[in-house]
Amino acid sequence: MSAVTEDDVERVRTLVAAIPSGRVSTYGDLAAAAGLSSPRIVGWIMRTDSADLPWHRVISASGKPAPHLAQRQLDRLRDEGVPIRDGKVLMRECRWEIDILD
Repeated sequence: MSAVTEDDVERVRTLVAAIPSGRVSTYGDLAAAAGLSSPRIVGWIMRTDSADLPWHRVISASGKPAPHLAQRQLDRLRDEGVPIRDGKVLMRECRWEIDILD
């Protein structure tokens, strides 16, 4: 993984904070919008600096939550009206279209 700067962290935090209730974004979408080389960088940032963000709105492109967070994440998303079937978010129905940051 390449070195992550404070600016990288702030871009990701700003994007995650902007995800509307009832919508989700993927690690890859956020990485692309933030100009990062890998979705893994977003994952690292989310693991280390997201307690005050709507972390539950960030999910893998498959729509499956991380196993260790699955129930908590799906419950929060369901409460926001995100469509879920068989433990997966229906991405086509709720994926957030990101406006690239200036």
